[in-house]
Amino acid sequence: MTVIAPDERADFLAILVRHRLDESDFLVQEGGQEGGVSDVVDDVYPLQGLVTITRRSTLKEREYRIGHGTDWTAAFEKDLNKGVFG
Repeated sequence: MTVIAPDERADFLAILVRHRLDESDFLVQEGGQEGGVSDVVDDVYPLQGLVTITRRSTLKEREYRIGHGTDWTAAFEKDLNKGVFG
């Protein structure tokens, strides 16, 4: 089960286009706290997890919280603007 919503995936791809970066240069690995995707879904514990974005050409990576109430795509774009991924 994926925690990344389709609109978040579209936002991620739009960010890459805006920055003239190739999607194939980025590895997106989704996982939970223990390395697996969290599947706890109900009114009290919304779906959450972690995503690790790795830029293949520089091997630089960053981890972001994903799921309900997060804005990982904005954090990813801020990191791109700061040169975190080289």
